[in-house]
Amino acid sequence: MSMPENYIKKQTFLIGLAVSLIIGFLGGVAFSVYKSPDSVPVAQSPPPLPQNQSAGNIASLEHATGEHPDNVEAWIQLGHAYFDSNQPAKAIYAYNKSLELSPDSPAVLTDLGVMYRRNNQPRQAIAVFDRALRINPRFEPALFNKGVVLLNDLKETGNAIRSWQQLLKINPLAAGPNGEPVSKMISSLAARSRK
Repeated sequence: MSMPENYIKKQTFLIGLAVSLIIGFLGGVAFSVYKSPDSVPVAQSPPPLPQNQSAGNIASLEHATGEHPDNVEAWIQLGHAYFDSNQPAKAIYAYNKSLELSPDSPAVLTDLGVMYRRNNQPRQAIAVFDRALRINPRFEPALFNKGVVLLNDLKETGNAIRSWQQLLKINPLAAGPNGEPVSKMISSLAARSRK
């Protein structure tokens, strides 16, 4: 019995179908990874170091600042290490030492403000955020964190909304660390205050 010229064996057909599906799947994954629009940026800090690595890092940085007390970067890194290990009082000290040497860093001032908040000093946090904003009025992390302290610690909802509205003028897509758009946060607060 002869087979027609256009005849395809069932096995060959199934193999071709499987290969086509795999290629399509991989192509779809590659397309979604490389061609998808950028997501809304989310403010995140680096993951905390394991406890023993963090302690070793802190000891090394303490030694470095003791040997070279004029090393601004060592003081900043020590402040970050204390920040990451949730030692706000020590972070405040380290950040202030770095600011004595180089006073105009909005990033360091903002981290210092966050540490004042963790140390239950919200008014001092606001003062430091304001200082960062005098240096750079468009510094988004200071505006966002100022709003957080105003809302959660000082219970000044109106002032928190104003701070975040300033942030939205600079970056309409601004979002909190959890990815929630600041515009949605403001809408929720406004709706809650109308009730």
